[in-house]
Amino acid sequence: MSSQRAPQGKLNSLRVRLILSAVLLILLLLPTIGVALNNAFKQQVMTNVREQLSAYLYSVLAVAEMDDGKLYMPEALLENQFNVIGSGLYAIIVRQDNNQTDIVRQDNNQTDSVRQGNNRTDSDRQGDSPADFEPLWSSNSFLGMKLTAPLPHPKVGRSEFGELMLEQRPHLIYSFSVRFAPGEAQRQSAPVTVHIIKDLDGVAQQLSAFSQHLWSWLFVLMLLLLAIQFAWLVWTLKPLARFREELQQVQRGEAEQLSGHYPNELQAVATQLNTLLSTEQRQRSRYRNALSDLAHSLKTPLAVIQSQKDLSPTSLEQVGQINRTIGHQLKRAQSAAGNAWHLGIKVSQVSDKLLRTLVKIHPGVALSYGKTPEDTQIFYGDQSDLTEMLGNLLDNACKAARSRVTLSITSEQGKLIIWVEDDGAGVSPEQRQTILERGRRADTYEKGHGIGLAIVCDLVQSYQGELTIDSSATLGGAKFILSFPQQFAQ
Repeated sequence: MSSQRAPQGKLNSLRVRLILSAVLLILLLLPTIGVALNNAFKQQVMTNVREQLSAYLYSVLAVAEMDDGKLYMPEALLENQFNVIGSGLYAIIVRQDNNQTDIVRQDNNQTDSVRQGNNRTDSDRQGDSPADFEPLWSSNSFLGMKLTAPLPHPKVGRSEFGELMLEQRPHLIYSFSVRFAPGEAQRQSAPVTVHIIKDLDGVAQQLSAFSQHLWSWLFVLMLLLLAIQFAWLVWTLKPLARFREELQQVQRGEAEQLSGHYPNELQAVATQLNTLLSTEQRQRSRYRNALSDLAHSLKTPLAVIQSQKDLSPTSLEQVGQINRTIGHQLKRAQSAAGNAWHLGIKVSQVSDKLLRTLVKIHPGVALSYGKTPEDTQIFYGDQSDLTEMLGNLLDNACKAARSRVTLSITSEQGKLIIWVEDDGAGVSPEQRQTILERGRRADTYEKGHGIGLAIVCDLVQSYQGELTIDSSATLGGAKFILSFPQQFAQ
């Protein structure tokens, strides 16, 4: 059993990692798709608006006539929005120079002639911006409105499309510059620019409605994908959860092997693990049987030697020491520590049995629980090893106590903690380290705390545990504390 603990934390879980990766993928992918679709839709709408304004422009050009420097326009256009004041669709024609121009509006059989830009000197024109010039012609829908920003003037035969602030509101403008072909004996006319202006509110509402619907459906799709992803992960990781549960059953001693059927990737691991468990169990059984045979084969000659009447007291003492040493070393060798991760036993099963037994052996001592163990508290080791450790500590405490001994068991910070307290004389601070020194003979310990303590120390160390001695704050005597890491509790 390794003393290194597995790294703890949520990110160390495969389930959490997969869920986080799926959530991040969805949260990054869907908004990116939403932005791309929104931009594509906006570009498509703008393209359609440009084509629409281009069609309006050509419809205006189709009815415009230039004769002898005079621009002839009908009183009303075919597109009714050009005829309604403030409709949001406007047409404007601007001349690209400051020469005198006549505009003629044709209305049935009447013709009105308007002369613009005349009687202006060159010095008057130098300070004017393009916005200061009145247009040659504007549609009826533009009546009452004024230009507050310069209009674009593309080259002849070229067009421009963009945005324009008109009456402090954003508009789209499509401009196209043309030059009318001269007639016979006529001079070439100056180029003019036709502007088609459309209110941006309608387009903005269309884009806003699309964006709202798009993000609403993407949010619903995001929730749906998260639910599907979570369900898929639960289904995918279900064999791992079942594998973990069976492994915990083996650790708690409730099963000897993994019996479930798993996907191909896990089935090979389960098969190899079952083979390892079976092999280890057979080897441990053979090892313990061999040690038991060795113990019996050694104890018989020693018993014969001890029965000799002509042995000196010194020889008898040495034979007894050999007998105790053999028993001690056999106990150490038979310990399952290091190979006992699958030998989990409930602590309460051992502690309850020991309390019932020791009460009969020490009737003058009140032996009880200071903190009752829970069913979930597991000792990951061999039952006989736990019995050996608790039995020795409780027996020593009963011998050293005046009238009372308590046993407490708890789990704290990934450790199984067991402590035994008595109301005896206790162990002085100078003796605490001495009796725990490695290699100290058991018969040199103070009576009441030395018997079997060497075995307890060796077993605790073999399980990477810790044995400490302190004073009992509640009973006033000694307090022996066992602490074991729970590597396999998670």
